[in-house]
Amino acid sequence: METLGYIAGILTTVAFVPQVLQIYKTKSAKDVSLAMFLIFTLGVIMWLVYGIKVNAFPVIAANGVTLILALVILFFKFKYKNHSLK
Repeated sequence: METLGYIAGILTTVAFVPQVLQIYKTKSAKDVSLAMFLIFTLGVIMWLVYGIKVNAFPVIAANGVTLILALVILFFKFKYKNHSLK
């Protein structure tokens, strides 16, 4: 079951990499919902705390990396707020 946890964590975490790269490449995050990502980030933080409390390394690792990627997307959302390609 732990292997399943690692695989699920890797897949759900890696799923954010294309979004980060797309935002960086286009310098636009206008299609990213700020409300959704703020709620999502709060959920990831809560999962991370849960993983720490129950000492579940797959949950800790996946949500730790996902939190970093979500924060990068939120950073880009604010950084590129008024930026548009001409």
